Amino acid sequence: MVLLYVFGAVALINCVYYLLFSKFSFLKPSENKSSDKYPVSLIICAKNEAENLQKHIPLWQSQNHPNFEIILINDASVDETLEVIEAFAESDPRIQIVNVKNNEAFWANKKYALTLGIKRAKNKRLVFTDADCYPASNEWLSRMSSSFSDKKQLILGYGAYEKLPGFLNKIIRFETLMTAVQYFSYAKAGNPYMGVGRNLAYTSTLYYENNGFMSHMKIPSGDDDLFVNEAATSENIEICVQPEAFTYSFPKKKKEKWHIQKKRHYATAKLYKFKHRFLLGAYYIFNLLFWLLVPVILFTPFWIFGLSIIFIRILFQYVIIGYAAKKLQEADLVPLIPFYELFLIFTQLSIFISNSSEKNARWK
Repeated sequence: MVLLYVFGAVALINCVYYLLFSKFSFLKPSENKSSDKYPVSLIICAKNEAENLQKHIPLWQSQNHPNFEIILINDASVDETLEVIEAFAESDPRIQIVNVKNNEAFWANKKYALTLGIKRAKNKRLVFTDADCYPASNEWLSRMSSSFSDKKQLILGYGAYEKLPGFLNKIIRFETLMTAVQYFSYAKAGNPYMGVGRNLAYTSTLYYENNGFMSHMKIPSGDDDLFVNEAATSENIEICVQPEAFTYSFPKKKKEKWHIQKKRHYATAKLYKFKHRFLLGAYYIFNLLFWLLVPVILFTPFWIFGLSIIFIRILFQYVIIGYAAKKLQEADLVPLIPFYELFLIFTQLSIFISNSSEKNARWK
């Protein structure tokens, strides 16, 4: 009987988190977006991205926004990245080039390159994406920038991945979906903790008030989530989740490369504020406990009660995460949500264990 109570308590805590996530899942479209067309600086840092830049620069140039510049940062590339940027800049005065050479103190550090790009920007409002990302529409820049206001200085967008065949693609997109549901929900609850550099915006004022990336400059990653974790407040944060404002990129095609990417991200999360580490850690631990206890509870005399608890918990999950998935254009993931969660939980466990004995990877 004690085991049943424990299982019920674990499932209840799971459901409390889903209620938190409902702040995003059932969020109505905002009617308070500014109609002002703020001048914007679009900043992209590229390292050996010549091929992607050839495809994506025209999409950035064609954004339906009246006043913007494009800051293209060549971060010590060894391919033709600089040549591609220079060719586009010749015919478009909106393109500004920042050519970064490796600095002994900040060798291969993306934050150093971004710092130089931010200093070059002439506009107060900055929008960031990656060189391997493309906007969902030509309204992306306007949608993101319209979320700015006198109070709202940090905008979180959704960086989606392309839908491709295969199980790995679905797991990557499910992990991306769940991460987004969490950081959007925490932001709407007044407790923001991260964002993704694939689709992020903030003001230069906020950047300089927080001394940029100085507190974590020597950490290879975290130019997005560590900055948001440090600079975001309940008053200055806003989210932008209109489908026209998404960005897309192609996910890893090999499990090993995706694991390396996730190792870097999870290692960075260790540097979040304690309250965020506690809340995120508790969410993971209670999810893990739930799935570990499921087969145990079904082999007890109280299996019928256990089955009822499982049903209620999964129903919460289907409804709340299902709504969020549809909002973020990931509806194809909904039918197998519990299965994807189970697989992801144990994948993350293996990555956490591996991270305990490895150093962070550098920006490549």
